[in-house]
Amino acid sequence: MYAKQNLEMRIWRVLLRLSAELHDFGYVQAIDATGMDRIGASQHYAKRTNYTFEAVKTTLLSDCKTGSTLDIHCSMKQPHDSKIGWQMVKRNLDKLNILTAYKGYDWWLLRKRLRAEGVKPVIKHPECGWHGIANNLLRDDTISHQRSNAESTFFALRRKYGEIVRARTWFGQFRELVLKCAVRNIELSVSHS
Repeated sequence: MYAKQNLEMRIWRVLLRLSAELHDFGYVQAIDATGMDRIGASQHYAKRTNYTFEAVKTTLLSDCKTGSTLDIHCSMKQPHDSKIGWQMVKRNLDKLNILTAYKGYDWWLLRKRLRAEGVKPVIKHPECGWHGIANNLLRDDTISHQRSNAESTFFALRRKYGEIVRARTWFGQFRELVLKCAVRNIELSVSHS
C-alpha cells in the first residue's frame, strides 16, 4: 500500500488519461461535483490527526457519449465549483468541444475563458433577472440535459465500488478515486468493443 502512495498524483492522472483515451469522445462533455464518503475513523485516530472531514469533494469531467471519466479533482476543502471547473478544463482543453454543467459552475469568468479557448459553455444562468431568464430560454435543452451523465458516472462508481473511500490518508483517498475511475474506463472500453 505504501508504494502506491509514493507515486505522485500526476502519474495517477496519466493512468486516468490513458484509460480515457481508449474511447472515442463525443462533442459534449459534462462536469459535476459530489461528496464521496470517507471511511469512519476511530475516535482516538480522529483526535490525534485532526480528522474532521466526512466526505471528499470530488469533481468529475466525463464524456457524455461514452460515459468515460476524462479527469477527476478531489479536495478536502470546499472550493467553489467554478474555480475547480476551470482548473480541470485547462488540463483537458484538447478534448473539449461543448461543456455542460449545473448552475454551480455559473461564473462569468469561467464562461469567458471557455469561449476564448473555443469551448461552448452550456451552463444554466441564475434567474434573478430578465437577462438570466432570456439566456436560459436560448439554451439547447438536448445538450443541457446531458449534464446528468456526470451524475450517472458518480452513481456507477458508487454502485460498482461502494459508497465509501477506504484509504486512511487524504492523498490515498484521492488516488483511490482516480484508480476507480481508470478501472471503470477500461471496463467500459472492453464492454463496448
